[in-house]
Amino acid sequence: MNTLQIIYPNDMLTPSLADETFSAEYTQACQHNIHCVLLSSEAAALGEYRFSSPLLENVSVIWRGWMLRQDEYENLSRAVIKKGAQMLTSTETYLSCHHLPGWYEQCRDLTPETIITHPDADFDLLTLASQWSAWFVKDYVKSLTTSRGSIAHSAQEIREIISLLKQYRGEIEGGVCLRRVEAFDSTSEQRFFVMDGHVYGPRDEIPDKVIDIAKRMRSPFFSIDVINNDKGELRLVEIGDGQVSDTKEWSVERFVRMLSGFKRN
Repeated sequence: MNTLQIIYPNDMLTPSLADETFSAEYTQACQHNIHCVLLSSEAAALGEYRFSSPLLENVSVIWRGWMLRQDEYENLSRAVIKKGAQMLTSTETYLSCHHLPGWYEQCRDLTPETIITHPDADFDLLTLASQWSAWFVKDYVKSLTTSRGSIAHSAQEIREIISLLKQYRGEIEGGVCLRRVEAFDSTSEQRFFVMDGHVYGPRDEIPDKVIDIAKRMRSPFFSIDVINNDKGELRLVEIGDGQVSDTKEWSVERFVRMLSGFKRN
């Protein structure tokens, strides 16, 4: 019996196919007998929600696609309800993982210290008060991924990064987060997924600290990114909603096997 169904974005040039980014996952999910439907990316961009085939009534739905703003996720949820189904993750719960302030307080002892503010804040005052050597600058969701990077060493550099975020993303989503820069081993970063309370990893070993983090959150499907610092301690990089988190170092087959094991209806 189907206990989960998945919506994927279609390819705008070939609407009968999944978007190239999600094509391999979509194919694997279908092969694992998960009910999958395609959402018209072109129609969704205009605020319309057209699916390639009917959704199964009373079967939980997840979205596996691009990051969605709050209004976009709400619109998708309403479209799913009209088809007789319901998203596994509510909008409120989606934002609790997708936006940094939604999970920071629950995990602040395990992750870099963070100042949550707004784009027009007095950054001269904030940097003077925090006295950190460097600040990692992002909005509630994303950091700057250009060659400039998101690390600032002064208030002026913070303002520069915020300006570039607006330029490249078109907006600042939610607000601004200034994160204290810690010394990390970039080669040690790992992504774990939590589905209905069960923690899954790219390999069989699950660190105790990841299990601890998973217990602090109340979402049915989310990701946990961890990394080692220069002392070998495991630190939380971020939590994300599982629907819009890429699989990183996971094999597609392993990831889909996790999805196919979902039993709650």
